[in-house]
Amino acid sequence: MPKERLIPLIVAAALFMENMDATVIATSLPAIAADIGTSPLTLKLAITSYLLSLAVFIPASGWTADRFGARTVFSAAIAVFMVGSIGCALSHSITDFVAARVLQGLGGAMMTPVGRLVLLRSIDKSALVGAMAWMTVPALIGPVIGPPLGGFITTYFSWHWIFLINIPIGLVGIVLAQRYIDPIRSDAPEPFDLYGMILAGIGLAGIAFGFSVAGLNMLPWPVVVALIGTGCIAMTLYVLHARKTASPVLDFSLLRLATLRASIIGGFVFRIGIGALPFLLPLLMQIGFGLTPFQSGLVTFASSAGAMSMKPLAARIIRTFGFRNIMIINAVVSSLFLAACALFTPSTPMLLIMLILLVGGFFRSLQFTAINTVAYAEVETAKMSRATTLVSVNQQLAISTGVAVGALCVETTMQWRGLTELSVEAFAPAFVVVAVLSALSAYFFWKLPDDAGHEISGRKAMEISSRKGAAQAAEKAANETTPDTRDQRL
Repeated sequence: MPKERLIPLIVAAALFMENMDATVIATSLPAIAADIGTSPLTLKLAITSYLLSLAVFIPASGWTADRFGARTVFSAAIAVFMVGSIGCALSHSITDFVAARVLQGLGGAMMTPVGRLVLLRSIDKSALVGAMAWMTVPALIGPVIGPPLGGFITTYFSWHWIFLINIPIGLVGIVLAQRYIDPIRSDAPEPFDLYGMILAGIGLAGIAFGFSVAGLNMLPWPVVVALIGTGCIAMTLYVLHARKTASPVLDFSLLRLATLRASIIGGFVFRIGIGALPFLLPLLMQIGFGLTPFQSGLVTFASSAGAMSMKPLAARIIRTFGFRNIMIINAVVSSLFLAACALFTPSTPMLLIMLILLVGGFFRSLQFTAINTVAYAEVETAKMSRATTLVSVNQQLAISTGVAVGALCVETTMQWRGLTELSVEAFAPAFVVVAVLSALSAYFFWKLPDDAGHEISGRKAMEISSRKGAAQAAEKAANETTPDTRDQRL
């Protein structure tokens, strides 16, 4: 298998393990809580502790990869994630379980940005679109397949296996990474910004955790506001600090690059809607339509099928139409399919629901591939690790914000309509709101120049080839023109 496909698949396998594990636990909380002697509400600490661990350790990923080598850190991250998974399976108390989840978060925090860095440093930019298309799959499939898989394993086997299935996947990932990924590291790693790491960690943890629990009634609103406020203050202090250091853990100066800026800001707005979908759709199917977790997962998996069907076409579509045109139009198209979920009712044919999710998954996957790839079009090789860290932090915050916005819309609708229990009517406004937010991302892509990312999409080469062909055809026609025909034209 060519390197352009093998390395993305190695990275994608590890990221699939992480993305699936982040959601697979949701449907298994009652069984786990009963087994270790606590309540499902208390066990939600396991989810939030994982998010906190991600937010705190992601900023250190870029420096760690430069210092110790991307292959080494990527393999170590998989190993740490596996140890955390074993710890979860062996837990006998809430303390053990939360500690194991924090360890998983440490592995996941390194796995995502460093995996992306491995891809960027191993694949030529001309083949980056196709490679990134394959790496986007786990981010789309994991959140969809996680809940039904967790429900199936917990129902027919034991909840312990939702963590133990990570072990064979992780072992294969480590072996393949050591064999096929080059030991790339920076020749002159920068000094570690410890003070910046502390500020960024507090800031990201406060914002990500605050948004994650907002609207879920896990904590009182004053506490949620205090968390988000503390996070914002810490991030403000970090920004002031970053201007004075030559090696910040989060390099916001990269936002001067038009393509990275559009990917960060536009991608954040677009992901708010898409981040809410894995949260809203299973609830609608299970609570609104009365389906089991396994049944709802089979329905929503259509979205992942659509995502996978796009992968062979992504590079050709982007090369033909260009990043800017694709991201502007596709932001609106993807949002329309997201808004269509507001029309789902118990009487809507399941075949129609699956068809809408299938086609919507196709366009969402195309948008993710374009956003994730164009981010690195102008980034210098020496700053790739900084860019991947910044992109990973942005994605984590966007997903947390999407869940918060979706949950808040559902809760607001219930209060406005006087509903005491969740029902189908509570979900429609939420789908509309997040769809509108996602559509607004088109504005940030519209501000890009027409030739944004042409070097990595192959469109520039195609245009040059087309112009050469037209010039050669014109020259040939001129040479073949006889004196008689020239006289007739005159």
